Amino acid sequence: MTDALLFGASSMLGWSLFRARPEVAAYCNSATRRPPPGLAGGIDLDDEAAVAELFARVRPALIVQCAGVCDVESCELSPDFAWTVNVEAMRILIAHAPPEARLVYCSSDHVFSGDTGPYDERSPTDPVSVYGQTRVAAEQLVLARPNTVVVRSGPWIGPSASGRNGHLDWLRYRHRRGLPMTVVADEARSVVWAEDAARRVWDLAASPITGIRHLVAARTVPRPELARYLDARFAIGAKVDVQRRRDKRAPHPGVIELQTLHRDPFAAPLPPVVI
Repeated sequence: MTDALLFGASSMLGWSLFRARPEVAAYCNSATRRPPPGLAGGIDLDDEAAVAELFARVRPALIVQCAGVCDVESCELSPDFAWTVNVEAMRILIAHAPPEARLVYCSSDHVFSGDTGPYDERSPTDPVSVYGQTRVAAEQLVLARPNTVVVRSGPWIGPSASGRNGHLDWLRYRHRRGLPMTVVADEARSVVWAEDAARRVWDLAASPITGIRHLVAARTVPRPELARYLDARFAIGAKVDVQRRRDKRAPHPGVIELQTLHRDPFAAPLPPVVI
């Protein structure tokens, strides 16, 4: 269906959203090696000519934007690339999308440092990484546009399109390949199951709500506890090492507990990942 477009369908978030609504016209990056079946095609949102051509043909009522580079270390090593893909691409998308279309931007809890929380929708952003800085900048572009909602969340736990992304498939993939695995001891996040988060995003997309919304988790889970739980629940057999934030090459957030100012059904905590 072309009344709704989904960008970034091969990302962790986008793949979960596409699996929840496979009838949506979904796009991945044009360089994706093995695009998931059923996608409408590939497009690079920082390619202004391609974006302009797409929106000259298709006039959707809803756009859900999940595309971008999310690897923290890659963003630190190539900040210009990160700003092009995460921020300039957003500018291009907004410039050429139908002005009447509703826009949902799936952002990240990396807009916060994890040193000053807990965090609700009015908390000042204070990212510690280039990746987080690009998320803040993209949010600002989106929020200047009418009929938009920015959805912030912690990690989504579920299968990925590539079989190697996201916390769960990362554990599975690296264990199969015999690769080292390290998680951050003093990092904790508001993790959610991907299926629950996808349903909440689609519900928000169908609502009249605008502005910033947090996906609140039932509890905030430390990364080592999350890795141990997923390893046991899915019988992976992984051996995971632990490092502190200060010992990692790339900057990592601390404890990011997402809270919300709202009291409507969209603000209800999602089911716990780790009980």
